[in-house]
Amino acid sequence: MSDNRPLRVGLYIPNGNGYMANGVYRWSDILEFARAAEEVGFDSVWVADHMLFRFPGETETLSRWECWTVLAAIAGATKRIELGPLVSCMSFRNPAHLAKITETVDEISNGRVILAVGAGWHEPEYTAYGFPFDHRASRFEEGFRLVHDLLRTGRSDFKGSFYAVEDCEVVPRGPRPNKIPLIGGTNGPRLLRITAELADGWNTDWIGTPEAIPALRIAVDAACEDVGRDPATLSRSACVYVDLPAAKGRFEREDARQPGPQSIEQIVENLHRYAAEGLSEVMIWLDPNTLQSVHEFGSILSTLDHG
Repeated sequence: MSDNRPLRVGLYIPNGNGYMANGVYRWSDILEFARAAEEVGFDSVWVADHMLFRFPGETETLSRWECWTVLAAIAGATKRIELGPLVSCMSFRNPAHLAKITETVDEISNGRVILAVGAGWHEPEYTAYGFPFDHRASRFEEGFRLVHDLLRTGRSDFKGSFYAVEDCEVVPRGPRPNKIPLIGGTNGPRLLRITAELADGWNTDWIGTPEAIPALRIAVDAACEDVGRDPATLSRSACVYVDLPAAKGRFEREDARQPGPQSIEQIVENLHRYAAEGLSEVMIWLDPNTLQSVHEFGSILSTLDHG
C-alpha cells in the first residue's frame, strides 16, 4: 500500500458458482485472480466461507469451495498480499480447531493472514451440513472468546455452554505468535459488544455506497464505549460492491444493494469517501467479476496512490 493511498483495498475472489460468477470458478481461476490482485497492487484478497446457498423460488444450488483449503493454497502461491476469510463462520468449525487452522495458514503465508469471523446466517446450509443453527449469537460469543485466547496466548481452559477445552494449546506457533489480526464481522448488538471488547477490527457486510457507513459507525462507537474502549483503537472495514462501467448487475434480489455502473472517477471518489467515513479497508466485489476487471482496477489503485 502506498503512503498516499487513503485506505487499504482488498479483492473478494469468487470461489464457486452463482451470482456474479461466470460458470464455476476452478482453482486455476482462483489462482489467476489472486496473482493478478497481487500484481496490480491490491492490499489483500478474501474468500467467502459458505457451503451452499438455497433460496426460495430458485432451483439451482449455489456453492463454494471450502474456504480455508482455498486460503491455504493462495497462501502458498503468493508472496506479498494479505489474505483472509470473508468471513469465517464460527458455527462451521470448533473454535479451537479454527485457531489451529488460522495459525497454520499464517505459517504457510509467512504472516499474512487476517482472521475475520462471523456468526453465519443462511439456515439451509446449516441444515444440509448438520451444523447447529440455534443460539448463533451465544455460540459466536463463546467461540470468539476461545479463538481470541488461543491466538493471543497460545493456551486456553475455556468452559462454556457450547464450547469447552481443557489444557488446550496451539503449538507450534507461526511467524506472528499472539499478533494475528482478529476481526469481528458483525452488526448485531451482542456480537458488536464482544467485537469491541476483544477484536482488533470490525467489518460490515456488503454495501453499495458510503452513505451506509455513518449509522453503522455510531453503533460501533457505542459498543466500544459500553466496554470502556477508545473507539479509535478499533479498525473499521466494509465489504463493498464496486460496479465498473461494464457492470452486468447480476444480483437480482431486492437486498442486492449494488450501486449500478459507475465511472472510474466516481469509483475513486467513493473510495476517498469511504476513507473519510473512517474505514481503514474495503473488500471489493467487482462487477463484472472477471480477470480483466481485476487488471482494469489496477489503474484505479494507481490513481489512489498518486493522490
